[in-house]
Amino acid sequence: MKDDKKIKNSNTVYQTAEDQARDYFLTLQKLIQSGSAFQTLEKDLDSWRKKLSMSKILSVPTKLMQNKEYSSYIGWLTKAGILTNYLDRSISYIYLRDLGKSLESEETRGEIHQVVKDLEKDLTNSHIGEPFSLVKLYRWAQKERIESTFIWLMDKLKLVSDYIPENMDKDNAKRKLVKIIGGVLLHEFDEMDEDTSSSERVRRLDQAIRLGYCYGLTYPFIDDLLDADVLSDHEKKQYSELLRTTFVERDVAEWKEWEGENEALIRFVHQELGEAFSYINKQISEEIREKFFDQVFIFYQSQEMDRERDLSYPDFTNEELYLPVILKSSSSRLLVRSLISNQDDEVDIRTFYYGIYNQLSDDFTDLYQDFQNGAVTPYTYYLAYHKDRDDLINPFELYWAVISYLIHHVYHSDKKTTHIILSRAINGLKRNKARLGEEKYHEVMNVFARNIQSFHQSILHVMNQTNDVDFFDKLLRDHMLKTMKQEREEKTAFINRATEIRSELNNTLLIDKNQELNEPITDAANYSLTSDAKRLRPIVASMVATEIYQLDQTAINPLLRSLEYMHTASLIFDDLPSQDNASFRRGRPTLHETYNSAVAELTGLFLTQKAYEEQTALDQFETKNVLELIRYSAKVTADMCKGQAIDLEAKGKQLTLSELNQMCYFKTGLGFEAAIMMPMILAQASEDEKKLMKKYAYHAGIAFQIKDDLLDVEGQKDVIGKPVGNDQDNHSSTFVSVLGITNAKKAMWEHYCAAQESLSAMPERAKFLKYLLDYFVNREK
Repeated sequence: MKDDKKIKNSNTVYQTAEDQARDYFLTLQKLIQSGSAFQTLEKDLDSWRKKLSMSKILSVPTKLMQNKEYSSYIGWLTKAGILTNYLDRSISYIYLRDLGKSLESEETRGEIHQVVKDLEKDLTNSHIGEPFSLVKLYRWAQKERIESTFIWLMDKLKLVSDYIPENMDKDNAKRKLVKIIGGVLLHEFDEMDEDTSSSERVRRLDQAIRLGYCYGLTYPFIDDLLDADVLSDHEKKQYSELLRTTFVERDVAEWKEWEGENEALIRFVHQELGEAFSYINKQISEEIREKFFDQVFIFYQSQEMDRERDLSYPDFTNEELYLPVILKSSSSRLLVRSLISNQDDEVDIRTFYYGIYNQLSDDFTDLYQDFQNGAVTPYTYYLAYHKDRDDLINPFELYWAVISYLIHHVYHSDKKTTHIILSRAINGLKRNKARLGEEKYHEVMNVFARNIQSFHQSILHVMNQTNDVDFFDKLLRDHMLKTMKQEREEKTAFINRATEIRSELNNTLLIDKNQELNEPITDAANYSLTSDAKRLRPIVASMVATEIYQLDQTAINPLLRSLEYMHTASLIFDDLPSQDNASFRRGRPTLHETYNSAVAELTGLFLTQKAYEEQTALDQFETKNVLELIRYSAKVTADMCKGQAIDLEAKGKQLTLSELNQMCYFKTGLGFEAAIMMPMILAQASEDEKKLMKKYAYHAGIAFQIKDDLLDVEGQKDVIGKPVGNDQDNHSSTFVSVLGITNAKKAMWEHYCAAQESLSAMPERAKFLKYLLDYFVNREK
């Protein structure tokens, strides 16, 4: 009986929302039938067009208009003197759409002015930074004192990315998740005032990011997953039942036996969504909990109704087509509001009316993709049946009816609001026309504008005469997707190249054995060299040599062998009973465990000498440069011995952070520095470049070591290839023991940022070092 009551209550909530959507839809339908929406908008368009300044618009370079590259476009807007207007239009639109504000309010206009002023200052700095760089985002988190929240979010985003199936659009899924987090943060910033204490600000920003993530998970793991061709029909039914039970009961549904091949995926999703649902439930106040759960059910139910429709069914009514669209588009935004904002009936009403405007715009953009996929949207259904069904409401006409209603009924004909909404609408059509091409666009409009040709001609007139209708959020979205795609491709190329170098190096590392002598040292050396090693140092050296300085790969092969011999020797010494007494390395027993300590000591010495022998074989380079390289190599080896001595002396003692950094630099950082500096010496690089790369190597090496220390505490033996907890057993001072896990992670990210920042003055060809650093902090072994 209790369950039946909850289901009845949920259905009542949905029915009430559906009645509100029906009233709105009937109002829009009357505006279309009377023609008043188009008559009024023609006057609005004409008035708006006359006020546009054409002088600066016509000077926009054609190439820039066709491909708005982020930095170049911001630079051009600044130079043209229209950045302020561009940002004011963009921020005003966000206040309308995302915050439900009215531009009639002097307070709102003042807030927008301040945001524009701050954003303009940031964008017009001498160096326009990459807006989505981890460095920039972490520096912002430091400023707000929420570094731990940022680190938590990065770990979560990586986890989610790992589980998004390959046949889903990963970039868009991640973009939508980040967008939701940004939306919740925007609401939180709007709610806070100057009197908010520093500690309260930290608490609220932390909560906003976590709430945004928790709600944002619904996009990749509910909407996108149910829409994608990942789950079987039976699996989708099981999954939908899990969701429905959760939303009706308002408690996470228990896991049931899964039938289907995607059990591992759904188990993860169930756990992650369950934790998110529980977190939201605990954080939101009692007064808005009911409102939140009501909107959750409305959103879910309308999505399900929308998703279950079949394009082959010819008899859907207009209400069956449009009411779920109105509800899902409005409830998705009201949900975000309910997570943070205080109740405000006027804002809620404006948010409700605004939702379908964006949904109809998005559906028009996705028209052909949706039609190809057999998805039912107002546009695909009208395209399929408009010749047979005179009763069908034209979604393009409804779109403009919504715009008319928003301008004149919701926002009371406010001139600035009129300008913003019309600019956005024209911008959307221009983007779609550019994407479809002239011929295809007119083909589409022959269907959707056939009953309003005069009005459409007015729209085309404005589209052809105005370029200054761009929006910052669109530029950011395009740039984000472009950046994600580019970075994914570059990262893949980096991984593939690293794999090639590793494979080629593995084929040349083994040392020939003198068959006339019984020499266990060579066998021992080859045992160490044939283990499952990452070969990071020679990979870095190879890419620095060939990618940045275009040195010949064959010519530097002796250097690569030298680096790996030297590194392997250092590990052999490091593992000895007299040193760290490690029994496992690179996935198998250490050398002294397999042979004995004496053989291990001699093998380490043997490999060190083989490293110098290889360096003398660099005969395709200037002799003075080779000698400089050998001198540098000898100094690095000596300094690494100092580092190991400091480590041994520190056993059982607690080092200071300064002492730990010094030890880490000598033990680990110098190895990475050598991998970078040695090819630079051969290439006769400038002293300025060497200075930058030494800074990079210093911070990258420490970031690598901190990650090692964290893995010794948090890692898994079968993944990292050695036992965990060795540092604690040996009473070694590590970044974790000195700083604790949380502060160790902060220190790692600080060194990550410092290393990345040192690359900013290096040529574009050095970009692979960015991905190397990403690997350092994200690796699992």
